[in-house]
Amino acid sequence: MKSVAIGIFDGVHQGHQKILAEAAAHGPVTALTFHPHPTSVFAPERTPPFLVSLEDRIELLEAHGASEVVVIEFTKEFAAKSPDEFINQVLLESLGAGHVTVGENFTFGHKASGNVEYLKACGKFGVSEVALAEDRGSAISSTRIRTLVMDGDVERAQELLTRPFYLRGPVVHGEKRGREIGYPTANIGCADHATIPADGIYAGWLNVDGHRWKSAISIGTNPTFPGVRGRQVEAYAIGESGLDLYDKEAKLEFLFRIRDTLKFNSLDELLVQMKNDCSTAIELLER
Repeated sequence: MKSVAIGIFDGVHQGHQKILAEAAAHGPVTALTFHPHPTSVFAPERTPPFLVSLEDRIELLEAHGASEVVVIEFTKEFAAKSPDEFINQVLLESLGAGHVTVGENFTFGHKASGNVEYLKACGKFGVSEVALAEDRGSAISSTRIRTLVMDGDVERAQELLTRPFYLRGPVVHGEKRGREIGYPTANIGCADHATIPADGIYAGWLNVDGHRWKSAISIGTNPTFPGVRGRQVEAYAIGESGLDLYDKEAKLEFLFRIRDTLKFNSLDELLVQMKNDCSTAIELLER
């Protein structure tokens, strides 16, 4: 019997993992997800940033038990399907669902007119309703985790994700100022609508081509140096020099926030702080 778990699953956090685990109790799991986010179709100006790319979402769903991941393109035409059309055309004809698992707040069909009770009432497959996972009295959700990340609270985000929050992107050319002062950094090109942590200094891991380095990560505009520049995400692989990482894909894991971004009065003052930041990062990562 094919067991289908349904959701957007951005981040594949604790709550999503509960849905996948329940689905697995009823057979091999097909994870049904949607892309792009429905909000981007109906209210593009309110499109939320994503925690992981679609490719990473698929990878994480598989890592947490999905034997198969089916991605449906979310369009206005798809959203216009009635609940019965969704059940018959998608769940039964396309997927052959014998059991369906969803979160208790799941809705579907035109104007979200279908819900868990509607699925149960159709009588065409078994249905499991999974209560929302909670942490410290509040529901665990992708929205809550995005807020934590954008506030810089990557440690709490890690608890709810059950893994470090990470960014993935190519190593791009920057100003090369770090190389000039003895701290060569890898500048990460982040995708549009990626969730970016608050400005500051973090301890984490830089992963490229199977190599993993302890890193001090800076996010911000580097106010110590004159000139106007946009926010940058850059990682210094502590103790490493001469790394040729340009154009390679990097995965940057955020484990601890060290401090806020500061403006220093001199380069010497900045260098003292950077040395301290690296020492703090090593201490935190070796705990």
